[in-house]
Amino acid sequence: MSQLERMIKMAEDELTEYSTDARKMEKLRRKIGLSVSAAEQRLAKEALSAQLQPSGGLRQVVEEQRQTVALPFWGIAGLGLLGAISLSQALGYVVAVAGAVAAYRLQKWGWELQAKRLLLNTLEDIEARVAQPRQSD
Repeated sequence: MSQLERMIKMAEDELTEYSTDARKMEKLRRKIGLSVSAAEQRLAKEALSAQLQPSGGLRQVVEEQRQTVALPFWGIAGLGLLGAISLSQALGYVVAVAGAVAAYRLQKWGWELQAKRLLLNTLEDIEARVAQPRQSD
């Protein structure tokens, strides 16, 4: 597992906790500071910046609203299952499985995009803090 993949997994772990984005970034910054060198941080930031180019469309919508995007597919899965059971139609089971798979993959993709965005924001924050000298009171 590459260093970037490990950092993405750390970001995914932070997403599981119910807290503000600032708190998630603070905790992730500590973890990254202890386990990743500055050169590796810079390389990871460049790779993430290339992957998450500001683009509109489906990618941005899935990143920001993954559950909302997947909801119709969960509905299709439920209706397919309902049709399969009540009407004894084998096609309903196929529709149910296809809808569930599509919904799961959309949510997983959105989760990964959100973790990458959190990691990129954290790496940019680390870079900004390093570039800015500490000011004493």
